[in-house]
Amino acid sequence: MRFQVPQFIEVEDKIFGPLTLKQFIYLAGGGGLSFLIYAMLNSLFLSILPIIIILAISASMAFYKLNNKPLISVIENAFKFYVGNKLYIWKKEPKPRPQNQQEATKDAKNFASIMVPKISDSKLKDLTWSLDIKESVYSNKNQK
Repeated sequence: MRFQVPQFIEVEDKIFGPLTLKQFIYLAGGGGLSFLIYAMLNSLFLSILPIIIILAISASMAFYKLNNKPLISVIENAFKFYVGNKLYIWKKEPKPRPQNQQEATKDAKNFASIMVPKISDSKLKDLTWSLDIKESVYSNKNQK
C-alpha cells in the first residue's frame, strides 16, 4: 500500500487572498480599533497619532517575524519570562586565598595535576579502565 505523506504542514493556509487567518484577524482588529478611536474622538487631527500606532502594531503582529517566529509568540514568551518565577541554580563563591607559601604551592601542584592531560599509548584502554573503575565504585556504593 502506498500512502500519501502530507507536505508543507508548517505553512499556514492562505484564506483571504494572500493573508492567512491570523494575519487577517490582526489587520481587521487593528482597523476596527482605529475606526472606534476615530469615532470616539470625532476629530481626525486628535486621532491620527493613536491610529498610526495601532495600525503599526497590528501590521507588525501580522507580518513581522523575529528569528523566524511571529511577533505575537515573542511578546508572549517575553511576558512569561518577566512575570514568571526564575530559578537560579549556580552561584559562584569566592575561593579563600592561601595564607602562606606552603598552601600556595600545594594548590598550584593540585591545579597542575588536574590540568595536565595523561598521555598513554591507548586511549581506548584508558577509557575502558576508567569506565570499569567507575562502575565498580558505583556498585560498591549501592551495596553498602
